[in-house]
Amino acid sequence: MSAAAKSDEANGGGRNIVVVGGGIQGTSVAFHLHQSSHLPEGSIITILESQKLASAASGKGGGFMARSWGDGSVTQQLHELAFDMYEKYCDGNDNMLGVTSYRKLPVLSVAPGQKASGKVDVRGINPSLARVIPNWLDGSVGRLSPLGFGDDTAQITPKEFVEKMVEYMNKDGEDSGVKVVLGKCTGIEYELNDDVKVVTGVKYTPSSDDNSNEEKVLKADDVIVSAGPWSCQGEQWFEGAVQLPMEGVKSTSIVWKPPKDEDVDATALFCGEDYRFGTHLEVYPRPDGSIYICGIGGSDYITTQELQSDAFLTNCPPKEDRMEAAKTAFQTMSDTYATKGELMTVQACMRPCPPDAKPYMGSIPGYEGAYINAGHNCWGIAWAPACGKGMAELVLEGQCHCLDLTPFNPARFTKGSRGGRGRKKGNMNVGEQW
Repeated sequence: MSAAAKSDEANGGGRNIVVVGGGIQGTSVAFHLHQSSHLPEGSIITILESQKLASAASGKGGGFMARSWGDGSVTQQLHELAFDMYEKYCDGNDNMLGVTSYRKLPVLSVAPGQKASGKVDVRGINPSLARVIPNWLDGSVGRLSPLGFGDDTAQITPKEFVEKMVEYMNKDGEDSGVKVVLGKCTGIEYELNDDVKVVTGVKYTPSSDDNSNEEKVLKADDVIVSAGPWSCQGEQWFEGAVQLPMEGVKSTSIVWKPPKDEDVDATALFCGEDYRFGTHLEVYPRPDGSIYICGIGGSDYITTQELQSDAFLTNCPPKEDRMEAAKTAFQTMSDTYATKGELMTVQACMRPCPPDAKPYMGSIPGYEGAYINAGHNCWGIAWAPACGKGMAELVLEGQCHCLDLTPFNPARFTKGSRGGRGRKKGNMNVGEQW
């Protein structure tokens, strides 16, 4: 039964909807619920977040997106719809959210050079690509080839997008917007209706300085679990109704400070394997002049059982040796950053990876009013608007119209091998494959 078809006397016919998780995926679900014309008047939308908004990968990810980089699989629909939605929300005169970090940009594939580092006229060596070779790529590099010229590749700083969505929803005050509650989900309350468990509440322990473990309940007619890799705790919250195997890929990333009095050209790089440093760099210059780098190698693989025990939920430390490797690898390619570069941030986060590389999106079997939207692999930021819109349609209209969610059935899982989770352009592996 859709939310629009239900009633809640205590709330004037409105719905109490709780989204578990305040990253870009969970916030996008809340945003599209809030924007939907099918949301009953008087509804209350709450984001339940254990730390703070965008505290994990959404606050530490690169924010790259590519409309045509799907491999022809079922996730291509997510690439295309989300890319178009980002452009609608964030670009030009129609920038309804006031986002400053979104832009389209060209992308190059770059092989690491094998010569000694030092300043090199890379544009002069590759005149056919001179217009998209960035000014800071002036060190030792090998073959260059284009992966995109900015028509279907773009970037956004995900933390800003999360913050802008919340600001937009609450521009007229929280009473008509979305509430954010800091606390850790501990379970789901329900009432039995024949053999169906009808959601009535979400149990949680508030985040506080006094370490209180007092459990509280948020009234809920609908709950959407969108808590990144920790969404696999839904196996326990939903009492074994669904199996949600998940692997967290924990990786280090770095951010370079904006240089003083110099522009930073906007071209992203996907670099080949550099066996000297064990890196496979992805390099994203941002509109504020900083440069974000991931693909550093040395990732750790966190099991479902560890994630269900809150592994790295409150503290996700980077690896110092991988920071040094990434720093050296990049400075070999960029004489500018070898001579004048200064690191601003060293950090780590986890990507949520189901065994078949497809997200869990849909209803929880045996429950009414229970949903999950999680496990979006390395494309969670890029797909967020499409996933949010699709889940909002499912919750409020009883059916998703903008996407075919069939391949993402949360109950689909059977044991299989890990693999195929890295970025692709068509059938070509692009970027770190972990």
